[in-house]
Amino acid sequence: MKEEKKLVRVIGGESVSPPPIWLMRQAGRYLPEYRALRAKAGSFWAMCMNPQMACEITLQPIGRFGFDAAIIFSDILVVPAALGVKVQFEENVGPVLPPISDIAGLETDQGKWAATLAPVYETLKLTRAKLDSHTALIGFAGAPWTLATYMAQGRGSPDQRAAKLWFYRDLEGFTQLLELLGDCVAHHLARQIEAGADVVQIFDSWASGLPERMFEACVIAPTKRVVQKLRAIHPNARIIGFPRAATLDGYERYARETGVDAISLDTSVPMRWASEKLNVAIQGNLDPIALLAGGNALKQAVDDILQATRGKPFIFNLGHGVLQETPPEHVAELITRVRAS
Repeated sequence: MKEEKKLVRVIGGESVSPPPIWLMRQAGRYLPEYRALRAKAGSFWAMCMNPQMACEITLQPIGRFGFDAAIIFSDILVVPAALGVKVQFEENVGPVLPPISDIAGLETDQGKWAATLAPVYETLKLTRAKLDSHTALIGFAGAPWTLATYMAQGRGSPDQRAAKLWFYRDLEGFTQLLELLGDCVAHHLARQIEAGADVVQIFDSWASGLPERMFEACVIAPTKRVVQKLRAIHPNARIIGFPRAATLDGYERYARETGVDAISLDTSVPMRWASEKLNVAIQGNLDPIALLAGGNALKQAVDDILQATRGKPFIFNLGHGVLQETPPEHVAELITRVRAS
């Protein structure tokens, strides 16, 4: 019987020492090899939708650092694209979409979703074939609420104003959008598992700042629905949830009620509290700026997290993604320190 990958064992509830490590945005602009490929590609979106190129990018940090998991190079906005929304990435601006105020005209045919998203699944297949048997492969999608904020506003929105207004003014219509998004997200995650993903992560990047009733209706309930739909197809799916910057009570409810196997924590969450209070495996939550700083600040931050999570099912990660300015040497130092614990 073959041994499960470390990441999968931890998500299944096992404490492993040293803990597995991977980083959000571990394949990205801080790596010179990524920047060289980006210069050839012409656009971020072109890289995401080119399986050979996306596979190469996914594997870059594995070849350089030997992380315990590779996360597929893609973007959360492939789901709105599958629904028929035109997604563009503007230099120094980020993603731009035509704002919507109802679901009329959005694509509901799963066959067409699959056709639009086919490059992602091909990337997973190519990557799985090139990874060794010890390295986990992670697929992902944006959560319905976060995707809805982009679709309502037409771009990222720290205060989620357009989505909140839609929720308050037209609860029925906004719920229909969340349900359609949830159906597409569950479909997308299921297909990623079928293409070779060992684990999938649901990114709710805009989960912060919501009133309690809205957090329940827009974050917890839609995520729970996605998890249930995914498990109806793949009962043993391993799922990480990331309700970024939720309150401590919000994290606790999310861990308890959504059905995820593991919860990823942002930088502000006390890890000792999380180790004691959350009933699932935990992932996180090094400050990306501590990684940027390096030196003694990095060592102390790493040691604090390791001490707080000792003996618990734990995956070492950041509280958000690797910053562009981060020296690759600091990432190597981080991995060495974690693996020496």
